Amino acid sequence: MESPDTPSRGYAEVHVTAASPEVARRVAEVLRHCFAATEQRSYPAGAEGATRLELTVDTMRTAEPARSWLESSRSTGHTDRGLGQD
Repeated sequence: MESPDTPSRGYAEVHVTAASPEVARRVAEVLRHCFAATEQRSYPAGAEGATRLELTVDTMRTAEPARSWLESSRSTGHTDRGLGQD
């Protein structure tokens, strides 16, 4: 039996904390481009305009870029490259 806080099989809860609502929305937009997702929910995340954004993504319904990445990561494992490195 799954706990009420655990998403259903094939779904993931995503929490983004960013310095501004615009940055959080841009991250959510990228996720929605790759996965089917619920409407985002946003909350204040501190004094100075920070935002916490939450959404649920369906990992079973992926768009082509995510599907390709997921399939290749399953077969080869992950790499330890830093962000922005090729």
